Amino acid sequence: MFHIVSDSGCDWSQDQAKALGVDVVPFYLTFDEQTFLKEGICISNADYFARLQEDKTVFPKTSQPSPQDFIEVYQPQLEAGKDIIVVTISSKTSGTFNSANLAAEMLASDYPERSIFVIDSMTGSVGEALIIKELIKMRDKGYDAQRASQLAEAVKETTKTYFTLDTLDYLKRGGRVGSTTALVGGVLGLRPVLHMVDGSIEQLESVRGRKKVLKMLEEGIEAALKEEAQDVELSVGHILCAEEAAQLKANFEKALAVEFDHDITPVGAAIGTHTGPGALAVAYCIRHEALEARMSGNGLPAVSAAA
Repeated sequence: MFHIVSDSGCDWSQDQAKALGVDVVPFYLTFDEQTFLKEGICISNADYFARLQEDKTVFPKTSQPSPQDFIEVYQPQLEAGKDIIVVTISSKTSGTFNSANLAAEMLASDYPERSIFVIDSMTGSVGEALIIKELIKMRDKGYDAQRASQLAEAVKETTKTYFTLDTLDYLKRGGRVGSTTALVGGVLGLRPVLHMVDGSIEQLESVRGRKKVLKMLEEGIEAALKEEAQDVELSVGHILCAEEAAQLKANFEKALAVEFDHDITPVGAAIGTHTGPGALAVAYCIRHEALEARMSGNGLPAVSAAA
């Protein structure tokens, strides 16, 4: 059995990750460029977003975990004789993938019989979490680390992540859009619809009004999935808009006639620093079982569980 590691960009709490047998290496947060807090450990998401709402002049920043942070998580598992699979937030948005890789390289000579596979999710938040959940299923079925990582890479290629924001202010603060764009968007009531493309955040559309944004997301994703809904996993995340997120998920389940076994996810501070309260995210992927069947049907070797 292999061990799974991620960063807090997957938006799982430490308690949730522990219950699923996953280690989450936290990002660092700072409000004053001096005090560094570990996400989900030194400050809760609720306290973090409350502080953002209370003081509009606060501009927090995030910092990636260091290689040493990953080493401290890797070593006990390697000592226990386990291989490791790591899933990180997109390398186009953070240096976490590099930290995780460097840590693996630093330990390679000390544990020559063990393997660490580092996967760049090319996404984040609920999209990153979907890949991890497929790995959990493979781990629990007894897959070995090499085969599971191969399939996880295949799952990654099918993962799509879309999100919308309630305001452009946080993107403006982080330099993602200019002041003029943010001002015009606010005056006109425009809401950006964004998606991950090859690991980078790109704008898909700008829509006037929250209701129209949600309608666009629903219609677009439902159309994309209607032919293979039974093979799909889908997850919805939010920042301080749980009711909208729950309704969005329910609408997808009704339209696609599928019940998705994923709780509504509160998006964490590492992502939320750049999106702000009111953000909604939707991600989907093809289940590893369906990908196995397709691989076998195309004459490729099926990926089988290892005892």
